[in-house]
Amino acid sequence: MTTATSFHLNGAPVTLDAPENEPLLYALRNRLQLKATHFGCGLEQCGACVVDVDGAPAYACTLPVSAVAGKVVTTAEMLARDSIGLALMAAFEAECAGQCGYCLSGIMMSAFSLLKRDRHPDRATIVAALDRHLCRCGAHGGILRAVERAAAEIGAAGALGAPG
Repeated sequence: MTTATSFHLNGAPVTLDAPENEPLLYALRNRLQLKATHFGCGLEQCGACVVDVDGAPAYACTLPVSAVAGKVVTTAEMLARDSIGLALMAAFEAECAGQCGYCLSGIMMSAFSLLKRDRHPDRATIVAALDRHLCRCGAHGGILRAVERAAAEIGAAGALGAPG
């Protein structure tokens, strides 16, 4: 059954006519043409599809569109328009944190969610936040350093002002 689902996506209101059980990932990529969120396994095992929903990381591959009704969804496309996202992007570049890049949008979204909640996470907290992600290239060391660097930059900048 197709239904209209309204939510906020990357700062703008959106209403989608989609089957209630259609995965958010398919709606983002196919209906809205937002390609940064990737399909990896479809089973919540790799994290390539992670987006932020109401401040928490969520697997877009299994989350039905109907489940985001009235919520705020943020994808990697929004990172360049957010102070925390910009800090993450700069840190990932500085640390060369990734090789093929397929997993990075999901990893960055989990890191984004973490840094929105906790501007000063310790390494164990970062590791726990990124534990759901699989990077087949083995770039985990650089990824952890990048998130630590972004957190340090955010802290040095006085938490970059107000969140967002």
